[in-house]
Amino acid sequence: MEKFRAFRITEADKKVQAGFVECTLDELDPGEVVVRVAYSDVNYKDALAATGKGRILLRPACIGGIDFSGTVVSSSDARFAKGDAVLATGFDIGVKHHGGYAEYARVPADWLVKAPQNLTLWEAMAFGTAGFTAGLAILRMEQNDLKPANGPVIVDGATGGVGSIAVGALARLGYHVVALTGKAGEAEYLKKLGASEVKLRSELDLAKIRPLDKAIWAGAVDNLGGDVLAWMASTMKVGGCIASIGLAASTSLNTTVLPFILRGVSLLGVDSVNCPMPMRQEVWRRLAGDMRPAHLKEIARTIPFAELPSVFDKFIDAQIRGRVVVDLNA
Repeated sequence: MEKFRAFRITEADKKVQAGFVECTLDELDPGEVVVRVAYSDVNYKDALAATGKGRILLRPACIGGIDFSGTVVSSSDARFAKGDAVLATGFDIGVKHHGGYAEYARVPADWLVKAPQNLTLWEAMAFGTAGFTAGLAILRMEQNDLKPANGPVIVDGATGGVGSIAVGALARLGYHVVALTGKAGEAEYLKKLGASEVKLRSELDLAKIRPLDKAIWAGAVDNLGGDVLAWMASTMKVGGCIASIGLAASTSLNTTVLPFILRGVSLLGVDSVNCPMPMRQEVWRRLAGDMRPAHLKEIARTIPFAELPSVFDKFIDAQIRGRVVVDLNA
């Protein structure tokens, strides 16, 4: 096979460099399945890896891209055949195993999911890790008995990739969704996605968080951590649940046990990387079905592969709304 394009990230002497290179299949990591990549995407984790801001690369050099979708070229595993539409997220792809920022990828068969028939390869990456994480968060809350009748659900970091899809998916499921954002100018966007209300972070007095405050929320999806998560915990209803999926603001959590022991609040950790395959397949089935946001095309935009380096700093600086899909054939 001839050489193909890839975007490789290299770390040496505590400095990170990233750029386009030419690769061959022989240079890819071992795996039973070779995939012709159609689309990848950009997540915050991708931006951390490519810019070196996060120090998350787990090898000296790695083809980036933590997600990809495409078509099977060859497989030595009976579960996959040439021509199958597949997708991959998680498993340290793009930071430890060569990832989706290449025209071809080779991965273990255990990491691949067959794309649901009603999900296109573009839609798979319009969701990507961000959408999968949002779907997993909702599934975890449903398993904790969250229902629309229980009361409103708040989503912070609502204009980001996870937040946008969580807002759209929860609205599609019939929840009263309150979108919490620091961007006053994005209220129209969030309401179009399905938010019933938009709340600004500037309205919160995070310097005076009480151990228990007025009970408001039946559920919450937290992208931020830190003081906002502590405020969420203090304002949950009895039996409410919080899906913790991010640390965009802080890794700390300064709260008390009172919400958990006096209101039975559940703090649910959401790990999209190591999610077991049966649950992974269920989340993708739901994203392709009843969780599919009504305005997915409003959430995601597409860029050609050549423009990939131009978006990483914008992610780091929180200048990106929604999702960015990367077209490997453009």
